[in-house]
Amino acid sequence: MHAQIVLFDGFDPLDVIAPYEVLHAGGTASGGAVTVELVSAEGPREVVSGTNALTLRATGTLDPRHADLVVVPGAAGRVGEPGEVPDHDAGAGEWREDELVPVLLGRTLTTGLPALLKEAVESPAVTVATVCGGSLVLAMAGLIEDRHATTHHMGMEMLDATGVHAVHARVVDDGDLVSGAGVTSGLDLSLYLLEREIGPRIAHAVEGLFAHERRGTVWHDRGPVPAGW
Repeated sequence: MHAQIVLFDGFDPLDVIAPYEVLHAGGTASGGAVTVELVSAEGPREVVSGTNALTLRATGTLDPRHADLVVVPGAAGRVGEPGEVPDHDAGAGEWREDELVPVLLGRTLTTGLPALLKEAVESPAVTVATVCGGSLVLAMAGLIEDRHATTHHMGMEMLDATGVHAVHARVVDDGDLVSGAGVTSGLDLSLYLLEREIGPRIAHAVEGLFAHERRGTVWHDRGPVPAGW
């Protein structure tokens, strides 16, 4: 399984690093059954996150034709001009993160990312996974209408407003769309994907390595609806 984790300006670092480390460890534990790389819509470049200008390097171009798994993170930080390095001397009281993140996510719609994500969503060979606000990127691009997904609890109403069935769960499995809730859910999401795609023994070994046990039941759209809920 080859995974491509997407970087875009203003991305949340933990949304990226948690899945990257888990999937990389899964590749080591499985003798190379999993490979992972950081990519961007524009190709190899330095990409500035929304957290204290922490920068990661995309080493490749997002290409759904060569990926089995595409992981889309959310965003973090303040809003400036596109490409602007954040001014971290600005007082935190001057802005609210919950107001800024949707703007940062919305900026991805003006890049080449939506077209590439559309290709990934429409490919039967690709699973698209999201962490935190990553599902909002897909939703705002109109790519997951009438699908089941989750996101950070502060973005649930926005997700629902786009025509997505927003589910209050830590990880939601909707077949070839698997989504995680808040930022730390990236650990749970990627461990679940290891279990689903590679096997529980590999996922269990990686859980032990990172001393992290997945939380909650993975939500699926099957089985009886709870009575009276």
